[in-house]
Amino acid sequence: MGGTSLPSTYAAVKQVQIVLDGYPLPFPVEPVVVSGTTMVPFRAISEALGIEVQWNQKLKKITATKQTDQGSKTVELTMGNKTAKVNGQNIALTLAPRTISSTTMIPLSFFSQQFGAQVGWNQASKTVSITSPREEMYTLGFYALRSYDEIKYLPSLDSAAFGWGRIDRQGNFTTTGDEYKWPAPAGEVTGERIIEDAALLGVSPSFMVYALDGQRELTKNLEDKQLQAKTIDGIVTTAVEKGFKGITLDFEGLGLTGDFSKVKSDYNAFIKAIATRAHTEGLTLTVVLHPINSSYKGYDYKTLGNLADELVIMAYAFEDENGPEPIAKVDEAIRLALKETSKDKLLLGISRGSEDAASINSKIGLAKRYDLKGIALWRLGIIGPAAWTEMNKTIVLDEPNL
Repeated sequence: MGGTSLPSTYAAVKQVQIVLDGYPLPFPVEPVVVSGTTMVPFRAISEALGIEVQWNQKLKKITATKQTDQGSKTVELTMGNKTAKVNGQNIALTLAPRTISSTTMIPLSFFSQQFGAQVGWNQASKTVSITSPREEMYTLGFYALRSYDEIKYLPSLDSAAFGWGRIDRQGNFTTTGDEYKWPAPAGEVTGERIIEDAALLGVSPSFMVYALDGQRELTKNLEDKQLQAKTIDGIVTTAVEKGFKGITLDFEGLGLTGDFSKVKSDYNAFIKAIATRAHTEGLTLTVVLHPINSSYKGYDYKTLGNLADELVIMAYAFEDENGPEPIAKVDEAIRLALKETSKDKLLLGISRGSEDAASINSKIGLAKRYDLKGIALWRLGIIGPAAWTEMNKTIVLDEPNL
């Protein structure tokens, strides 16, 4: 799309920040004001909102398509033409699209009108705030420890990782012990019953195994091939016998010190072996990982992404979960992961232990902005109705049966 430099008749919007879902959205050129109308780069906002954009050079026409709650919407814009077509119907624009500094610019308000995004203006801070439209998103929820307190939310999830297994301090796989363990029956409600009910409700249940390397218990398992084989057999056998549809591995703490290359290689070998066994049994494999910009360097996203069905970016505890996670760090974690593996494999891990009702949607907004497969919520039992209501404003979640 050819263009010219910024004409002197246009007023550049100096020091104006455009924020999408609570986080700045970078632009190739600054917004401009033309005859009192703020014009913004079309493609930058469109792609951030998951809108598919096509350019017809011959006709100088843009075709933008988006799936919404009401179905598919197609918008056609022609350079220099103040009439747009929306699903074939003519719609007037306040100003015609135009090219400025080789970038197609359109009225900012158009997004609110046609794609369901809410647009607000704060004069004091000179900030344009865009809230992305509510949409469907794949959601995994962690169900562990005292999650039974919020079992009512379980049917609203696409999948649930039941954290009832672990690698103990001696490096052995177990479903007993003093931390993660198979839940004792509560009357007629057993762990097996919860798994069965989840599957009947269309929530895919996976067996999560948790481990730390604080006492090198994980390292021991990765280096002892006999112990590793026993561990893999125990995890897969338990998953099959208990009726799970998949396995989720939350193995934390690898690569804080030592030979990072060796740790990565050892963990890759472990994941390759358990992925082969799991897939043979018809089970999916999800691997929970520290973010690349964390202190833990033992995780090879590229190789693990090729072996596993899903990767969860555990993008929290950057600051010991003392408050909402620094969103710039979460953004960086996603961008680094996307350099190593496909967005279709990535789930953004979000901890309710960090985020409050006011901050959680900014993290979900990043998952939407980068078109990730979905999100993974830690955890049922600590979400709370206020955060659930806020999340339901940006992604489609069924209200629980109270």
